[in-house]
Amino acid sequence: MTFEHDDSLECGVNIKVIGVGGGGNNAVNRMIVTNIRGVEFVSVNTDRQALRKSEAPSQLVIGEKITKGFGAGANPQIGARAAEESIDDIRAILEGTDMVFITAGMGGGTGTGAAPVVARAAREMDILTVGIVTKPFSFEGKKRYEQAEAGIAELAQYVDSLIVIPNERLKQVSNNKLTLSNAFGIADDVLRRGVQSISGLINIPGFINLDFADVTSVMANAGYAHMGVGAASGKDKAEEAAREAISSPLLETSIKGAKGILISISVSPDVGLEEVDLASTLISKEANPDANIIWGVAFDEELEDEMRITIIATGFEKKPEDATRNISNLRPNENSPYRTVKPAPAAAPAPAEKPAPTQKPAQPVVKKVVKPVQKPIHKDDDDDFDGLFDMLKKR
Repeated sequence: MTFEHDDSLECGVNIKVIGVGGGGNNAVNRMIVTNIRGVEFVSVNTDRQALRKSEAPSQLVIGEKITKGFGAGANPQIGARAAEESIDDIRAILEGTDMVFITAGMGGGTGTGAAPVVARAAREMDILTVGIVTKPFSFEGKKRYEQAEAGIAELAQYVDSLIVIPNERLKQVSNNKLTLSNAFGIADDVLRRGVQSISGLINIPGFINLDFADVTSVMANAGYAHMGVGAASGKDKAEEAAREAISSPLLETSIKGAKGILISISVSPDVGLEEVDLASTLISKEANPDANIIWGVAFDEELEDEMRITIIATGFEKKPEDATRNISNLRPNENSPYRTVKPAPAAAPAPAEKPAPTQKPAQPVVKKVVKPVQKPIHKDDDDDFDGLFDMLKKR
């Protein structure tokens, strides 16, 4: 087990992103490349070799007595047992954290089994806990899909908010041919934009900042959540970016009827007030009339004529599968990488009621090891695409 604390983080709310398993580790690697400020990254895995490929400054090998550092073998029960074995080390990593994003590719062993254990530990420590996970492609098979659904249902018991991205929708967001690498890049970009928006509005000075209480009021004990991203430029950028974020074709939900909405708008300093007002108004109309809407604005001169919007919506009265997507009146940005081109599949299960927190034990002594950053992205049991490669060879 290795762990290094990053003392270079800016003062403010302590936000961590923990990638669990191969899919989660890869998502963290891609986020680190974008140089997000005010966030600490951690990679957790049962596979010691996979962690050698991690770019995260903090890594944790879990369940070494059970797995010998060789991975969970696509078995969620092994992943869960590994996390339970290392629960004190997990709590040590979470110590001092105010908000944590837990990301994983569901369906494999480590991510599916260990992510709920990490989330449970975070909730027991009164940390605002957000899960952002993916569901497998259809070609990955029935067993993997069922494991993913079970893992998502388990994770939902322990997070404050849960966002699910179905990988199958990655095939629907563009008319252009997608490779595995850029397909997962699109999914990870949703996570990146959400984390970047929240951390930026809280920890980085802007025109209209949010405080941590604002974020907590929307995301705490919120259940199933919707996160939409949109970007556009030109004279209609406010409308196009807002409608793109509202429609969010990568997800199975909409913001329709949401009782809590967090809106992050990034623009250049010369963008007019009327454009910010238009974007906020369009988003507000889709929510519950009595919704708690909190928004912030950050100026970025590098954006020039572009407007970027991130929406996080929570507090749905209906189950996610009943909150149908009503986007017939939306006009998506034709140049957007998130544009829908096919009908959507069925929705994910709703989060269950969360258990009451329990008292945490004393924290263990954690070794600190400085590791060099390495670029490659590793494939292990949580990124098992052998089925796809076999299919391509037959063509």
